[in-house]
Amino acid sequence: MTVMLLGLLIFLGAHSVRILADDWRSAQIQRMGELPWKAAYSVVSIIGLALAIWGYGQTRLDPVWVWQPPLGLRHAVSLFMIPAFVLLVAAYVPRNHLKAKLGHPMILAVKLWAFAHLLANGRLGDIVLFGAFLLWAVFDFRAARRRPRPQIAAPSVVGSVATVAIGLAAYVVFALYLHQWLIGVSVM
Repeated sequence: MTVMLLGLLIFLGAHSVRILADDWRSAQIQRMGELPWKAAYSVVSIIGLALAIWGYGQTRLDPVWVWQPPLGLRHAVSLFMIPAFVLLVAAYVPRNHLKAKLGHPMILAVKLWAFAHLLANGRLGDIVLFGAFLLWAVFDFRAARRRPRPQIAAPSVVGSVATVAIGLAAYVVFALYLHQWLIGVSVM
């Protein structure tokens, strides 16, 4: 659990700089330059994520059960993950209505992902991991909504349809193949 907590602290800490110290972040970007800042940020994030993933894997070896979720909640996770994938894709596909309307679809995708996985996982390691991400996403979304919205191109039907199609395709591939291979748990 300690390694996972350290990883979460590093990863979510790096991703919280804009929430807690936006002026400091801006000063560092000004001092270092945007590319060096992004490189340092990426290295710290990768280290934190790797530690969190490895630590999470360790918690699964000797699980501490807090509650036993009903089997039916696994279906709820599958349903929640459909819009989560679409929202994740909306953060990257240009000119889509979801990004134009919501502003921060990736953070909303993280909220859905974390909430859904809290429903269907009752181990202490799961609760800590997904709870930490959910709590971070709530605060990050709140902070992001207070910042001025960047100007984006007007949304188009093509961008929106592409967002939904790519999101659904990514969901199917992840649910049918990648979740089992990467996480070791079958979705189906």
